[in-house]
Amino acid sequence: MQYKTLYYNRELSWLHFNARVLSEGMNKDNPLLERAKFLSIVSNNLDEFFMVRVGKLERKMDAGITRPDPAGLIPAVQLKLIRKAVAAQVKRQYHALSHELLPALRKEGLLLLSPEELDRDQRSWLEQYFSTQVLPVLTPRTINLQQPFPILTAKAIYIAVLLQSDKGGLPQLALVPVPRALKRVVMLPMGAGTARGILLEDLIMMFLPTLFIHLTPLAQMPFRITRNTDFVMNLEDMDNLLSEMSKSVKRRSYGKIVRLEVPAKANKKLLDMLQTCLEVPDSARVQVEGPLDLRFFMRQLCALPDFDHLRFTPYTPRIHPRLMAKESIFRTIRGGDLFFHHPYDSFDPIVRLVAESAVDPNVLAIKQTLYRVSSHSPLIDALARAAQNGKQVTVLIEVRARFDEEHNIAWSKALEKAGCHVLYGVPRWKTHSKVTLVVRREPDGLRYYVHVGTGNYNDVTARIYTDMGIMTCDRQMGEDAGAFFNLITGYNYTYPMRELIASPYSLRQEMLMRVRREEYNAKRGLKSGIILKMNSFSDPEMIAAILQAADAGVKVRMMVRGICTLRYKEHKNLEIYSTVGRFLEHPRLYVFENNGEREVFLSSADLMPRNLNKRVELTAPVKDRAIVSHIVDILELGFMDNRKRWQLIEGNLYERVPRREPAINAQEELIRSANPLLDRKIAVRYDNPAMSGKNA
Repeated sequence: MQYKTLYYNRELSWLHFNARVLSEGMNKDNPLLERAKFLSIVSNNLDEFFMVRVGKLERKMDAGITRPDPAGLIPAVQLKLIRKAVAAQVKRQYHALSHELLPALRKEGLLLLSPEELDRDQRSWLEQYFSTQVLPVLTPRTINLQQPFPILTAKAIYIAVLLQSDKGGLPQLALVPVPRALKRVVMLPMGAGTARGILLEDLIMMFLPTLFIHLTPLAQMPFRITRNTDFVMNLEDMDNLLSEMSKSVKRRSYGKIVRLEVPAKANKKLLDMLQTCLEVPDSARVQVEGPLDLRFFMRQLCALPDFDHLRFTPYTPRIHPRLMAKESIFRTIRGGDLFFHHPYDSFDPIVRLVAESAVDPNVLAIKQTLYRVSSHSPLIDALARAAQNGKQVTVLIEVRARFDEEHNIAWSKALEKAGCHVLYGVPRWKTHSKVTLVVRREPDGLRYYVHVGTGNYNDVTARIYTDMGIMTCDRQMGEDAGAFFNLITGYNYTYPMRELIASPYSLRQEMLMRVRREEYNAKRGLKSGIILKMNSFSDPEMIAAILQAADAGVKVRMMVRGICTLRYKEHKNLEIYSTVGRFLEHPRLYVFENNGEREVFLSSADLMPRNLNKRVELTAPVKDRAIVSHIVDILELGFMDNRKRWQLIEGNLYERVPRREPAINAQEELIRSANPLLDRKIAVRYDNPAMSGKNA
């Protein structure tokens, strides 16, 4: 098989996605503070990319591994291409910041000041603030080259200082950690409607001489490091999983440095000295024309009061009309399946299902999988209350969820203390499924209530990620959910799953079977068509199957938000798009025409090797035909978007689809459909050419 003809490099594809996020930071359709937020997200994304993906490639390089990826690139070549692409992306990011965003914010009364711009009164106020609020928590440290260099915290900002002693001698290096406990931007006292601030590291550098007695600062610069967090763990002994995960989190403090961020105009002597001490090569250095770590916009400035006109218009998530009735949620579900499309639909009913179950005397058991939850999750409280009320509560909380390990370990201990039966994961595989099962005693026997979805049980991200879910009391779905929990808790099947599809057990085979069935139908002139919506598409076998189906005449349309490693060439039957907008597109949806008997699946799984081979995922059929139609309508609206949609073109580049009138921004239209009082609303029902008629 000629890899290069079918596959594109995963890491470069992800960088294309981050470039689309960056474009939203430059998009004048977006309010200014929302543009600033996108620039923050670009920085946050690059942090995680270096910590995980670059870290993994560096580890392979250090181990002498030269096996190429499916696109035919060995680790050394990938790293070279990545660093070149990142340098160009960061240059664009900071050009947008300096030449577009900051000047525009300044005109609106929001100013990020440099020390040179401060007047006498401002300097006086900052001097007082520094001496009373900052100086007491600073811990400057001179570096003795005869002693080991200190272990620096990843993603923290430090100030490197080149010092000259009054007694002469060679200049020496000192480090000043910028306190993480203080806000990154020091806001000056101002009136309403105006905001002026200065970066904390700039404030500290203004008063550096006060920190060093009998030493003169010759040069100073802020810097920031990123470490490899991709560690290989031996998880054969699941009894020690929590211990191993705790050790792994601690190892992040001294993982290999994979990136050093410094100002573009850094003093060369100081920079060379720092790089020597850190043992960082020039290739790992990223120089920026502006402040380090732009996440301070998202964390602080974007939430400032008096600037609502610079943010998206707020909206209120919709509550399903049936859930407004004054009756138990169980009775409502018995009236028919409920469909949720977050954030347009409120996440509250999902919390309500668990909360009502916790106090309902007829509920016998609650079972739930948790991957990422919020820091103050109402679901955790409800599960704990259920256990305290004598319910049988089983929670699988995945302690290997990357960057949420410590968080999930703490939650697991809290749930155990409350009396829940807690599982930390399945041996060898992460559990990424999103499912809740409630077993309730009713007059006609036990009834199963199920919620299954595409997104995490996280009330915070449910307001900024788009996801879908269904509540049902369908008997077969309930029995399948019970079988699924038996599977992940380590017991034998009490009955086989007939409709739910679990990965890594059968999802690959089920998806391939359906793709090939569409290919079979197309070849015989029967109705065929495939729509796929997911975060990432990178499985070689699935890519080959999709290309083969398209070649056979199946109309395939895909909405892939992030990574797409299918090496695209123009094809009359294959269209691949990506939407980047106000909300993070997160659903996994798989639609097959099936000769007129359309099948729609909600899934926790992307079509990636890890999801198909190494994760416990759950895919659920949508059985209610009205919900099937509604989901397809939503997909069709996404394919009509002419403001936030990008199309994959040859070379695996992306270009915005042409702007047309009337303007259609799918996410904004869905907000309007959930909030009828907001402006206009367009109909969300369209003909689907890929899902009607026979293939030519």
